[in-house]
Amino acid sequence: MLQFNEQYPDPRQNNTEKVLLQLLLFIDNRPSSEKQVKQVQDYLKNLQSSYSFNLGVIEIEKQPHLVEYLKLVATPALVKISPGRKQTLAGSNLIEQLEKWWPRWQEIQDQSNSINSEEKLVGNFEGVSLEQEANYAEKIKLSDEIFSLKQDKEQLKAQLRFKDQILAMLAHDLRTPLTAASMALETIELSEKNKKIDELKLKSLKQKLFQQAKNQFGIMERMIGDLLQNSQGVDAKLQVKPSVMSLQPLCQDIIAQFDSRLKQKSMTFQKDIPQDIPDVYADEELIRQLISNLIDNAIKYTPKEGKISLSVLHRTNQKVQVSICDTGLGIPPEKRERIFEDNFRLKRDRAEEGYGIGLAMCQQIVCAHYGQIWVESSPGEGSCFQFTLLVYK
Repeated sequence: MLQFNEQYPDPRQNNTEKVLLQLLLFIDNRPSSEKQVKQVQDYLKNLQSSYSFNLGVIEIEKQPHLVEYLKLVATPALVKISPGRKQTLAGSNLIEQLEKWWPRWQEIQDQSNSINSEEKLVGNFEGVSLEQEANYAEKIKLSDEIFSLKQDKEQLKAQLRFKDQILAMLAHDLRTPLTAASMALETIELSEKNKKIDELKLKSLKQKLFQQAKNQFGIMERMIGDLLQNSQGVDAKLQVKPSVMSLQPLCQDIIAQFDSRLKQKSMTFQKDIPQDIPDVYADEELIRQLISNLIDNAIKYTPKEGKISLSVLHRTNQKVQVSICDTGLGIPPEKRERIFEDNFRLKRDRAEEGYGIGLAMCQQIVCAHYGQIWVESSPGEGSCFQFTLLVYK
């Protein structure tokens, strides 16, 4: 099912009785991830000089069933299969995580080898109770469970910190549109009492102020909706219900929903969705959420009179590629990988509404469909978010 990397020969050939760490490194073919993958492989190669372990390198496109079985949502990812419970490390700080967990993995390996040694004693000497073997096994099991509970505790603490941060940001971000809407309504009230304003001017003023208040309430509604939608966090398991679907009518419907916002900012929207694009096998509602989120971001972070485009390309017999591009400020090269992390936002964007969870959710949706998502961008020249979906055959 997998092959061991040539740099990491299978130590089992010379250590048939020794319990070894079993690791799987999942990689993809994105140019942006090549550097990170090489850093991880070099780091593991250095470890191999001091420790014995098995490493399998998996290309996710060739082993999609493993991706589904292990429920991976990002690559590159390093999975400890055994001994002990399965554990997955993923993200832009993969080496930092590996440095943290490696001592614990070695401890589990040593404990497992200790059990094996005890088993040999039990088998070779009379009078050694089998109860001793069971006690050692139970000790390892309890140690592993305690460690898992500590992990759960840290995850819960992180979730609580995240919720506290969200509430603080919500209180801060809601204040601006609420104040603007209140001022608009107060101005309408004062204008009603001002008898010097003629009826025609009063009517025009009221229409503008009503529209302003309505827009501000719409902003608040979207902010609260985003918060509720992501209240369980981006790590919540997606309920994917795939079916055969056509991207063209879905994209047309989504674009129509953004028509008023595009007009408000005097933006040009270009689309290139060929009629012969093959059907894909995907969850229509999740793909709608994915494309809507990317277009929403493009509008939000592109100045007035900017340009936005949506194109669909049949790349290979297996894949369709969707691209949403804009003429906004762009993304610094060193931040392009991190923008897909949970709750990460560029410093310049923190004044904008939102909580930095949309792109993390986009990545989760794409990974749940065995696709890839990435961004191509240059500061001052805009950004182009692209993702792939599997063609239905």
